[in-house]
Amino acid sequence: MDFEIDAAPDRVDRDVVWDFLSTQAYWHRWRQRADVERQVDLAWRVVGAYRRDDGAMIGFARAFSDGVANAYLADVFVLDEARGHGVGKAVVREMIESGPGRDFRWMLHTDDAHGLYRSFGFDAPDGTYLERPISR
Repeated sequence: MDFEIDAAPDRVDRDVVWDFLSTQAYWHRWRQRADVERQVDLAWRVVGAYRRDDGAMIGFARAFSDGVANAYLADVFVLDEARGHGVGKAVVREMIESGPGRDFRWMLHTDDAHGLYRSFGFDAPDGTYLERPISR
């Protein structure tokens, strides 16, 4: 599969993002479209993957950050049709290694992609990390 990675916010296909997050993602399915739109609008950075032949979006990630030292990776997905072609790795690499946050402390939550994220240096948090889980 021939694809390209782009961090231009205006290129994000919000219909694709909403469709995936509202019907296929296992996380935060309680969000309304306005919530997702706001999260994309307020993201510190977004990264998309696009098929070269027609420009259709096939992968996505967003991050929020203090812009100095810490960032959180969120809503990473690759459409079924594009899985197994390195799209997810390319999206994550662009977000955390090629962009302005390459030296940040990155955080994320995942139920099913530990192997992917470990390949980028993610591991279980140390004893100093605490979290107050969402109450929904």
